[in-house]
Amino acid sequence: MKNIMMMKVAAELLKNSHRSDRELAKVLRASQPTVTRLRNKLEKEGFIQEYTIIPHFIKMGFEILAITLTKTKFNPELRERGAKSMMANSNVVMCAKSEGLGKNAVIVSLHKSYSDYSDFITKFMEEWRDMVEDYDSVLISLGGIVLKPFSLKCLAELVQELS
Repeated sequence: MKNIMMMKVAAELLKNSHRSDRELAKVLRASQPTVTRLRNKLEKEGFIQEYTIIPHFIKMGFEILAITLTKTKFNPELRERGAKSMMANSNVVMCAKSEGLGKNAVIVSLHKSYSDYSDFITKFMEEWRDMVEDYDSVLISLGGIVLKPFSLKCLAELVQELS
């Protein structure tokens, strides 16, 4: 994505993906067809994977964000089974291979309560006892002190710096 104007379009979409191409063109001082063409290119090349909202998690009924680090056995069969399970689990926001603290995978998940999280992790460990050797979780109270709420708007500045 070397095109500077593509970077600017991406940065503006990070700030607010709800804006029309006409609004973006005005902000970027470009023509609307140019912005449309660049947005389509960003989508086609996979720089934009999806458009979504970032909800107010508490208002949606989620009280806990869990970051779970696991020490996991990775082989092709288990990895495929794990991927299917994680994709089917609506609590899981992200799951990936990782490194650090003696662990090699991370799961980020949302939960309505501690009881919901406890049920999730119990089921997870029962289902994956042949794959997961160990785990540690950090539980974040979404209703507690949040110094900076989750947002991708801040990335717009980084994208603009790169262009």
